[in-house]
Amino acid sequence: MTRKTSHPAATSEHGFVLVAVLWIMAALSALAVIFSVYLSNSAQALAVSDAGLHAEALVSAGVELTAYQLLLAGEKTRPLQGKFHYRLDNANLEVSFVSEAARIDLNLAPKDLLANFFSGLGADAENAGQYADRVIGWRTPPKDDAADDEASLYRAAGLSYSPRQAPFAHVNELALVLGLPSTLVERALPFVTVFSGLPKINVLVAQPEVIAALPGMTPSALKEFLRERPTLPDDTASIATALGPAQDNATIEKSNSFRILTAIKFDNGRQSSSEVVIRLGGKKDPYQVLSWQEEGAAVSRYPRRLASDGDAL
Repeated sequence: MTRKTSHPAATSEHGFVLVAVLWIMAALSALAVIFSVYLSNSAQALAVSDAGLHAEALVSAGVELTAYQLLLAGEKTRPLQGKFHYRLDNANLEVSFVSEAARIDLNLAPKDLLANFFSGLGADAENAGQYADRVIGWRTPPKDDAADDEASLYRAAGLSYSPRQAPFAHVNELALVLGLPSTLVERALPFVTVFSGLPKINVLVAQPEVIAALPGMTPSALKEFLRERPTLPDDTASIATALGPAQDNATIEKSNSFRILTAIKFDNGRQSSSEVVIRLGGKKDPYQVLSWQEEGAAVSRYPRRLASDGDAL
């Protein structure tokens, strides 16, 4: 009888091949897991991006509708504020708008209005006056025949930047103004603008904190004016009478800029909000977007044109 004998070399070779195959299978399994995680993360990222684009499209629709309403009303009968709601693409939207004239324009407001405003937010009278000086110094170009005293103050304070000495580009620049406490800036931001284009404030729609900053305004006079405001005739004489000594920095003049607040509630429970400032224009550019901010995101500024009748919305 012939007996088969095993060869140690062949057995060893077979074992090596088996180990190699197992390693390859393990590597392929790991790659499959990695690829699966990658696909999952990519899908989530795309979903977030798609949701963001969806929200932006809905906000754009709200801006278009607001601009359309304001332009349709005409300059004389254009409302200073308003709100409406509508449903679009599996979401409910609440849109409100108000004239930028309701806010204090950092580029045009006089010193006494600014000082009173800072004082009303908690600064003492002396500091409030200094803060107003620094705001005016930030926005005022240097004189050719004088020393640049404003820039020297920033150098003396050890700051690595100089004042703009040109109009504020954005209200957030207020945080860069020399000496202004961060807490004061945070309190001020909801009531200031750089888009009004008016040195005075429209008291028909301004917030109480803004009206309180009018030179000559007292707490009792403010309370009385706010009580009477809803029934006051929309004319200069009536407003002047109601304001008394505080009338000098008040106006009923309208601004072409409006702030639009949009709150979105999706059917899946997700919510989103935005704040957009537009300026109404002429026939070629019915409106421009001056700022666009979504839920605390960084503000961007770029022009946007209202689609004409022949354009696709």
